[in-house]
Amino acid sequence: MNDLSHPRTDIYRTVTDSIIAAIKAGAGTFVMPWHGGGIAIAKPENALTRMEYHGVNVLMLWARSHNEGFPTGYWASYRQWQRLGAQVEKGEKATLIVFYKQIDQPSDGEEPSTRLFARSSFVFNVAQVRGWIPPEDQHPKGKAEIAESVATFITGTRAEIVWGGASAFYHIPTDRIHMPDRERFRDTDTGSAEHGLHSTILHELVHWAGAKHRLARFEQGLSKDAVPFEELVAEIGAAFLCADLGISATPRPDHAAYVGHWLAALENDSRAIFRASRFANLAAQYLHELATSTP
Repeated sequence: MNDLSHPRTDIYRTVTDSIIAAIKAGAGTFVMPWHGGGIAIAKPENALTRMEYHGVNVLMLWARSHNEGFPTGYWASYRQWQRLGAQVEKGEKATLIVFYKQIDQPSDGEEPSTRLFARSSFVFNVAQVRGWIPPEDQHPKGKAEIAESVATFITGTRAEIVWGGASAFYHIPTDRIHMPDRERFRDTDTGSAEHGLHSTILHELVHWAGAKHRLARFEQGLSKDAVPFEELVAEIGAAFLCADLGISATPRPDHAAYVGHWLAALENDSRAIFRASRFANLAAQYLHELATSTP
């Protein structure tokens, strides 16, 4: 376990470099670490605590699962696997995850100030251990039930959606989401037409949630320079929502032009992906609260 107070340790850079590598690997087809089906549909989960991972850790574990072809998203530390009666196979490589520890520091005021330090931990996927069988979902949802629940979620946010036109976007001045006709969405290698439709709406909902009278992620609109980062937030936020709702996050070829901007931002600022993941997580939580609240 390490923290950033150690001069040789840069957890932010290590995590960012891993995600940069995953983005570069899929740049040609615009398949990012947060796209796809199978295990990428669900949030990674700790095998011992049964708690879902959050934020940038989700991206790290999705990317490793995609690269290695891990069949399920259960993870745990070496000691946690031992507590479960399992053993990590010899020679298996761990995946780094990040958590934060609050430390009190001396202050000139009456109360000490607090500071968050990033610390690293290492986990292994169930495919890297022997002696543990993943639990099975006894009542998996059918496609129709999933589609209905996603549609209910979208309606529950009470966002205004205007249909028609050739592209999907959130229009800040009118506070409306614009979507092309449903017929424009077709089945692809990474998901069905319905998944593509729903994941696109979820992407635009993350933008919608950032309005100044909601999460205030952008107070006075978006400058040209700020657009790529906002698109990264929406990409990740939509992936989180897709995972929560049981659908696959499908690639948006119209956003491929942003990949270069994302890589430049991540290479120049090792904390950018952490900020984007945090904003994305806040947006997802906000939309969940809206969708489940009473009108």
